[in-house]
Amino acid sequence: MGLIRDGINEVIATTHWNAAPMGIISREGTQRMVVFHGSHTAENIRRHGWVVANITFDPVVYVETAFGDIGRERFVPEKIGDLWVHRLAGAEAWAVFSSRVSRETEEALVVDLTPLYEQMLTCAVHPVNRGFSSIIEATVHATRYVAKKDPALMQLIEHHASIVRRCGGKREMEALSLLQTYLPKGKGFS
Repeated sequence: MGLIRDGINEVIATTHWNAAPMGIISREGTQRMVVFHGSHTAENIRRHGWVVANITFDPVVYVETAFGDIGRERFVPEKIGDLWVHRLAGAEAWAVFSSRVSRETEEALVVDLTPLYEQMLTCAVHPVNRGFSSIIEATVHATRYVAKKDPALMQLIEHHASIVRRCGGKREMEALSLLQTYLPKGKGFS
């Protein structure tokens, strides 16, 4: 299988009728995720034992799924062997993994992933777009800012917002506008 490359792969992870941006860590042929306690993703991994890595280049989806739930109409049920999973509608590619909690900390689960199946749905070329990359970074910082209120995180969000405005396209601008709505009133980027 080859959709997941060495390093941290930013994907939309789907579990049982749930979607969230996640980093799949791939090192030396093994894959794992770190999933925070209390999340729907953590609960579903414990309960169902699978996760789907959805490859998408829609920046709005990363923001939407970082801060809220999406409707069931945005999922596609798929049967892999005897296992029913839910992938993201609109994904360009997807990979199914069985998941097993290998370690637990006070904050998170370390989840080992075993590849089961993958499929490419489109074969599009995506030139590197710094605006898209900065939406991913700003979203990660924003989820942490909402939880910890660290002003240094807001500075990072503002930095990435300036790159989005300079380098992003229409969809990145929409994602940036949506991201602003999830930040506390009076805290945001100009």
